[in-house]
Amino acid sequence: MEFPGEKFDVIVVGAGIMGSSAAYQLAKRGQKTLLLEQFDFLHHRGSSHGESRTIRATYPEDYYHPMILESCLLWEQAQSEIGYKVYFKAHQFDMGPSENTSLRSVIASCRKNSVPHQVLDCRQVLEKYSGRIEIPENWVGVATELGGVIKPTKAVSMYQTLAIKNGAVLRDHMEVKTVLKVKDAVKGGVTVVTSNGEKFWGKKCVVTAGAWVGKLVKRITGLELPIQAVETTVCYWRIKEGNEADYAVGGDFPSFASYGDPYIYGTPSLEYPGLIKIGLHGGYPCDPDRRPWGPGLLLDSLKEWIQGRFAGRVDSNGPVATQLCMYSITPDEDFVIDFLGEEFGEDVVVAGGFSGHGFKMAPAVGRILADLVLSGEAQGVELQHFRISRFKENPKGNVKDYEDQVSFSVHPQ
Repeated sequence: MEFPGEKFDVIVVGAGIMGSSAAYQLAKRGQKTLLLEQFDFLHHRGSSHGESRTIRATYPEDYYHPMILESCLLWEQAQSEIGYKVYFKAHQFDMGPSENTSLRSVIASCRKNSVPHQVLDCRQVLEKYSGRIEIPENWVGVATELGGVIKPTKAVSMYQTLAIKNGAVLRDHMEVKTVLKVKDAVKGGVTVVTSNGEKFWGKKCVVTAGAWVGKLVKRITGLELPIQAVETTVCYWRIKEGNEADYAVGGDFPSFASYGDPYIYGTPSLEYPGLIKIGLHGGYPCDPDRRPWGPGLLLDSLKEWIQGRFAGRVDSNGPVATQLCMYSITPDEDFVIDFLGEEFGEDVVVAGGFSGHGFKMAPAVGRILADLVLSGEAQGVELQHFRISRFKENPKGNVKDYEDQVSFSVHPQ
């Protein structure tokens, strides 16, 4: 029987950065591609909106390094195609107690992957950054060249625009209710059903539903992915008058991360003149459809950290602006990129659990997802670290080589 709905080579469910990147990759390869979004395009309810994300090559885990290098090239390639910038380069500076095993693993990974880096003591840090960053005597710093800031909403818009230019069809306000396997042995493929009753047929499907990925996968197969939606707060702090240029992007001030408890990250001043983004890697577990929308994190430890790091040049009394964002956290904070399996075989690929650090790698993830749905395999990535099956073998997921791995600080409501 002829299918009554529209037909596509690949249907992508979820138009955040991962889905938009995948749709671009697929359309560019000549695939008739449909990108569906449950809310408005460029909405602020998920994980892909806002003004800045950090990019860095310093990871304790070796398997992210090739994805980051590829993504840097692909960010620049997409920029050249669209004609404007979303990636603003800077250096990267990581710091923490000298005995911190995650930071030591970062240094080991830099050596293993031939990443140019400097390991600095507190006096060398003062000299390198002209007194703008201070660290305690028992800390070390790691300076690398590959860092910077990505403009997230602008980046999502870029990939959606490029997808359209390459022939993709984009539809928002299309909440996907389920994905069904087509039983016809000749036709095959899947049917994507939306909550308003529309149906679309696709040879293949990619699910990139962000904080909603767990709910959607459970509706499709009954499988419960260990991905927790978390609401986090992004904070902006005022740079004291006369010091604004010293902390601005475009100079020599780096994007940065501080290892320990809590894990703290930040970017040079870019989106709001005179303000610098400094945040905690933490938040509140929640249902993405019933969010608390605040009140935000307890910031005492962050205030103390700012007071000790910036020589009094950044006002540590409190943030002057905050924004809420969603994370999707796995137990090991590694991604999920895998075939859905069971009756779907390799017809449906799911990607989620990007755990607050995946945005920078979206160009590579989009390429990997396109490879998987079109050929069943992807080059240049160690996918065993991202398999769903790892949680069956160990509910905590991947076992790390260091005890104090960077982990998301979960604050109960």
